[in-house]
Formats: sequence, structure tokens, C-alpha cells
Amino acid sequence: MSQQAESADLSSGSVSFDELYERYATDVLRVAYYYLGNRELAEDVTQDVFVKLLTNRPSLEEGREKAWLLKVALNRCRDLWRSSWIKKVVLGHPGFECFPAPDMIGRLADQQTLSDAVSRLKPEFKEVVLLFYYQGFSVTEIAGMLDIAEGTVSSRLSRAREKLQKDLKGDEDQ
Repeated sequence: MSQQAESADLSSGSVSFDELYERYATDVLRVAYYYLGNRELAEDVTQDVFVKLLTNRPSLEEGREKAWLLKVALNRCRDLWRSSWIKKVVLGHPGFECFPAPDMIGRLADQQTLSDAVSRLKPEFKEVVLLFYYQGFSVTEIAGMLDIAEGTVSSRLSRAREKLQKDLKGDEDQ
């Protein structure tokens, strides 16, 4: 089957904008919020992603719509994070009211500690952690989304786990 036949083209109407928004807006918002640590900026990123979807009308491979949306969101988050304003205003402001999911309420304190530790990771580590653990993408899928080698994804995940482990142990000692 050709890629053209597998594509969901918004302009042809096979997958509606409303359906994509309904399915994936929360995921886009959650990833942006984890990345930026600021609800308002995450909402802005989410809006930017869906405006881009609506205005550019890309041909999306069926079943890969979420990956495209999250890739655009991460790119937008990187742009914001690199700006000097965001470094001055938001750096060091963790707080993840979007997560944990309701089934994790009993472990809220542990989840908050982990969320805080994830928020302190460098962006290249934070991205792979969010996509792998919080969004459930495979190493191969992440490599494709971020345009990096699978080995690089695996390496970043390993280093991120080490950094998280050290950070969490450090919190216990204090």
C-alpha cells in the first residue's frame, strides 16, 4: 500500500480536525506542560500545534497523527525554552497539575517527586522520557519523531534514568 493511500489528509476530510483535537489535545497539552512547567505556555503551545494542523493541512499517515502532533509540540516547546525570556521567567518552576492520572492519586507524593525530578532534566533527556514513559512511544518511534538514531534515544533514556535515580536519592538524603 502506498504512503499516499495510508495518509489521512485533512483537506480530503478522511480525518477531521475536530476528531484529532478531541483525541490528542490533552496529550499535546500534557507533554508541553511537562516540558515547560507552565500551564499557560503549554496551552499556547497546544493552540499553536492545532493552528498549524489546521492551516498547513498536512497529509498525516494513518495511525501516526499523534506522533506528528507531539513532534510539532516538542519543536515549539524547544523554541520557547531557548528564548531568553522563558529561561528568566520559568526556569526552576516545576509543577505538574496535569499529571498524575486519577488512578495514581494514592501515590501523589511519589509522583510529584518524580515529576519534579523529570522537570529538572536537560531538554534532550526530558523529551525522550516524556515520549517513552508518559506517552508510550517505542525507541524506534521516538527516533523517527526526533530525527535521531535509535541508539541515541536508548542512550538518552539510560542517562536520564541515571540522572533521575541520583536526583531522587539526593532528595531522600536532604
